[in-house]
Amino acid sequence: MSDSRIILTTHLPAPMDEVRDLLMRPATLAHVAAPLLRFVPEGRPLPDRWEEGTWRVRLRGPLGLPLGWQEIRVSFPEAPPPMLRLRDDGRGTLARRWDHLIEIAPERDGTRYTDRIAVEAGLMTPMIRMFARIFYAHRQRRWRRLLSPGRRRRDRAARPPA
Repeated sequence: MSDSRIILTTHLPAPMDEVRDLLMRPATLAHVAAPLLRFVPEGRPLPDRWEEGTWRVRLRGPLGLPLGWQEIRVSFPEAPPPMLRLRDDGRGTLARRWDHLIEIAPERDGTRYTDRIAVEAGLMTPMIRMFARIFYAHRQRRWRRLLSPGRRRRDRAARPPA
């Protein structure tokens, strides 16, 4: 990733195993991206759990606004134990490069969650970067809310489906 990347880190109030389990589910992506983005698979459906591979989706913004296609290219770069890395080195209509690396690691009484994002979109790069910063801050808020202690105790049914 280039020096112009966005890096956002948050603390999630849940054990790393629980965060890892949720991170590996495309349903969690749908949950934390809502309502800013929705991913509609083209061709083959998204897997139940992320695995290395490529999926093409149609992006929908608020109110179903069509935003073109996006290629999600998942890999799992090496990480020092017990850290886990999940990378989406994608591209699409809005960005010829959308490189997103997620890192999770145990931290105090929970999990440190970091998003590292680099985008290249030609003349649109500053606007797409601004959207990416807002979008990933939104996602991290949704992660914290999903894993908040009160919500975890009250209602496991509110979680994205397994």
